[in-house]
Amino acid sequence: MTPELYPLQFTPILKERIWGGTKLKTEFGKPITSENTGESWEISTVPGDISVVAAGSFVGQTLEDIIEKYPDEILGAKVHERFGKQFPLLFKFLDAREDLSIQVHPNDELAKKRHNSFGKTEMWYIMHAEPAARLIVGFKEDSSPADFMKNLDQKTLPAILNQIPVRKGDVFMLETGTIHAIGAGIVVAEIQQTSDITYRVYDWDRVDAQGKSRELHLDLAIDAINYHRTASQKTYGKTPNASNNVVDCPYFTTNFLPLDGVAEINKPGDAFTVYMCVDGGFDLRTDTGHFSYGTGDTVLIPAGLKQYALQGRASILEIYIS
Repeated sequence: MTPELYPLQFTPILKERIWGGTKLKTEFGKPITSENTGESWEISTVPGDISVVAAGSFVGQTLEDIIEKYPDEILGAKVHERFGKQFPLLFKFLDAREDLSIQVHPNDELAKKRHNSFGKTEMWYIMHAEPAARLIVGFKEDSSPADFMKNLDQKTLPAILNQIPVRKGDVFMLETGTIHAIGAGIVVAEIQQTSDITYRVYDWDRVDAQGKSRELHLDLAIDAINYHRTASQKTYGKTPNASNNVVDCPYFTTNFLPLDGVAEINKPGDAFTVYMCVDGGFDLRTDTGHFSYGTGDTVLIPAGLKQYALQGRASILEIYIS
């Protein structure tokens, strides 16, 4: 017998990073204890980092546990058929007090061959950006492995990369193979395939407290990189109380939902939905419950929960698998 379904939140999985800060606590109220917390993994089934339900009748159970018991009710029949009992996406908030390393992620084929993993297609929604903040996304002009290695050896790699000033609300879709880095002074909501495969190619020559530099992965990265220019920034509509499409790719669909009042939601029930509140706050009402969320909250709506209402004033990312 399936228990009563309800919106699921999970205990954040917090990650210390050399580039991290404290905004996940000061802005979102995450329970960080470090001055260098870079990531809050909101929903994850990456091995070793499995999300645990924070409240309700499933409290204390892992996301893997409840999918194992109720795959169609949680994932939806369409997702279950495609991915089995594997949750296919990973949701994070990142606080970059300093520049992240310049890196690249492999595609599905390479990741499967080398790591028995999904590739790592991802998107970023900029939640906060300091006045001079910028991202690195792709090359300024078409490049090549030889040109890339020459600039890396001469410590001029950033000069051939596309550095883009950003502000709150900007969205970037990063196909696998796109060389990239989040710059200092940026907080992002990140949606990606379930994968933790990153090839680091340059880390600004910095060292940790023990004087050690972080590992680079040039031998793996060189044939994973797309050396052509890319157009990664996305534009999107902002019609109130409606789902405005931002990204539609084989791995996920993301809509921007600017809530100003009430939005009645009716789902077919064949796929789960995730909401990331990137500004403001909202209530979610079902036939049997009332739930409240604020900036920095992430909630998984089981596929079997088909009808509910959102009420409030908030900017929300709505994510599902088409």
